[in-house]
Amino acid sequence: MRFLPTDEQRDFARSLDAMLSAADTPTAIRAWAAGDPGPGRAVWRRLGEAGVFGLAAPEAYEGVGPLPVELAHAFVESGRHAVPGPLVETVAATALLAELAERGEPGPAKRLLPGLVAGGTVATLVLAQDGLVLDPDAADLVLVVAGDELRIARGHGELRISADPVRRLARPAPGGELLAAGPGVVAAARQARRWALLATAAQSLGVGLALLDRTVAYAKQRTQFGAAIASFQAVKHRLGNTLIGLEFARPLLFGAALTFEDGDLAAAKVAAGEAAYAAAATALQLHGAIGYTEELDLSLWLRKARPLRDAWGSPSWCRERVLAVATGPTRPHGRP
Repeated sequence: MRFLPTDEQRDFARSLDAMLSAADTPTAIRAWAAGDPGPGRAVWRRLGEAGVFGLAAPEAYEGVGPLPVELAHAFVESGRHAVPGPLVETVAATALLAELAERGEPGPAKRLLPGLVAGGTVATLVLAQDGLVLDPDAADLVLVVAGDELRIARGHGELRISADPVRRLARPAPGGELLAAGPGVVAAARQARRWALLATAAQSLGVGLALLDRTVAYAKQRTQFGAAIASFQAVKHRLGNTLIGLEFARPLLFGAALTFEDGDLAAAKVAAGEAAYAAAATALQLHGAIGYTEELDLSLWLRKARPLRDAWGSPSWCRERVLAVATGPTRPHGRP
């Protein structure tokens, strides 16, 4: 098992970092939260041009995958720059359609995957009819798995504001166009969840790293009693513990991307989610009252940590999965 990224993977991550740094994502985030997805969609298209959405799709449908390790690198960068929109859900939808095609139902993939891979189509996905779907108002395609049926929802219910105002949730409308039905849909939904766990874990790690970077920079410039607060032992310990949590999550994330096994993916999700949440607590404490203000860009990352920790599997659900796989008769392979 190789944990060190290749030169190509490093270059890919650097190029995404440079592109997103130039994209003014804080402006796109605030516009998305206000109901204007235009700037965010522009960032989305650039991610599509960079090949991010093709990482979960096979070459037969204009993708370049499946490449889970590269996807993990890409989603760390999307978290570091807090890119708005249902990125994880679009990747999960891509994986679901690709898996359906591999299981003998290529119709939905032929119809929908090219748009998803190119970044021209924003999709969102929920794996239960009674669940909440993310950003249905901004998505071009709302996919719903209910039992063994996959449908395109006809609409959605009333929008709900989450802890992160950028994330708007709603229940999908019942019914809609039937795309596929049968045991293949159930298996494809399991595969979609695996990709969603990986992408959410990577996004959480990126959010945590961004929070730590911003907090370290602030601690170096903020002074008390004539000295930078970064020189205080208590502050050093808090920042050091935050860094340790994030760095412990990193090998779990890339290990899960390599094995793509259920237990490893759940372990990566819970470790990265908890580390990002701890980074948010550290950032809020060390920034003091200024950390609560809407005007400070820090708030754009602070509010993501908690929803991402619970998205696609709460910490307790992930721990149960880890335990079930560790104590079960066999370790099921996810087969990316």
